Amino acid sequence: MQDLTYSLTQLTKHNRDGSYKTQADRLDTLTLIGNQLVELGWKQLHARDLKGRHVNRLVARWKQEGLSHATIRNRLAVIRWVLRKVGNPGAIPATNTVYELEPRSSVATESKAATLDRDKWAQIGDPYVRMSLELQESFGLRRDESLLLRPHQADQGQWLVLKDTWCKGKRPRAIPIITAAQREVLDRAKALVSTDASMIPAHLNLKQQRNKYTYWVSRVGLTPGHSLRHAHAQHRFAVLAGYPAPVAGGSAPSDREADTTARLIVSAELGHSRSQVTATYVGSAKSPRPPHPG
Repeated sequence: MQDLTYSLTQLTKHNRDGSYKTQADRLDTLTLIGNQLVELGWKQLHARDLKGRHVNRLVARWKQEGLSHATIRNRLAVIRWVLRKVGNPGAIPATNTVYELEPRSSVATESKAATLDRDKWAQIGDPYVRMSLELQESFGLRRDESLLLRPHQADQGQWLVLKDTWCKGKRPRAIPIITAAQREVLDRAKALVSTDASMIPAHLNLKQQRNKYTYWVSRVGLTPGHSLRHAHAQHRFAVLAGYPAPVAGGSAPSDREADTTARLIVSAELGHSRSQVTATYVGSAKSPRPPHPG
């Protein structure tokens, strides 16, 4: 391993910020960045030597490769994390304006929700992956949460209680078990595993099961599991607010208090610390009604 790649990846081992998924994604990104900088000719760099000119070359390469602005923004966020850790946060601008990237939008203007296609789902050869997808659909879980979940421990009667180590950002939360369908899915998940087990087979680790999940979802042609989370959020919003989510055709609310309350509850159940993030899933209270197709 080149010195630069080694020094970057060593940072992740000594600074375990965020969830297991965040740490794994960060390690993958830094390995890629280190290797690409070496390919660009900087073979003797150390993480503390990173400067704006190095990042400029990387961004130019990523644009030439046709990467989305969202992907580039995420990689820049990892670079800024490195610069903070080595005590040089001012090496590159704090915003992405200089890189001519489109700003991140946190308000959905079109629905990303999707239901679980049962015909395709039935073709998945791994019962754990099938079960994780059902848990995502029923409870709005993130992918890794659906893998790390220990259903026997999480089942607290009327609540599905998620421990911090299973959740993004280590934010524990409780999701209400309201419907018979939710109860049926959770009971089947408990029947699949032993009392102290997660939805990851005992002989595999998180990364290996995540790879199996990705493989099967891609092989059978399912939409990304996160779309199930969007669908769950929109359904919960409609139940709580009394009208469809704006991004799903709901009109602007006449009762602002009901809208705000619904957003706060949905945000908490999704595991977000700010209710504004809910707009990513359900749209803005001020969003116009989308035109009817055709």
